[in-house]
Amino acid sequence: MSKFLAIAALVGASAVAGCTQGINPTDTDRALIGAGVGATVASVSGRNVVKGAAIGGAGGVLCDDVGLCQ
Repeated sequence: MSKFLAIAALVGASAVAGCTQGINPTDTDRALIGAGVGATVASVSGRNVVKGAAIGGAGGVLCDDVGLCQ
């Protein structure tokens, strides 16, 4: 897996998950959003969609823990 895919999925998941601040999203909400973003980035870049979804989902769950989407 390339570093580009991992970074793009993490940044995309964090950015999209941050848009849900007004509804007080749970970790599950952010994981689903992140997985969707990760899968999309992977598909567009011709990479493994399942791996992209896993990375994006993890990024979505952890984005509030590291202060990216608070």
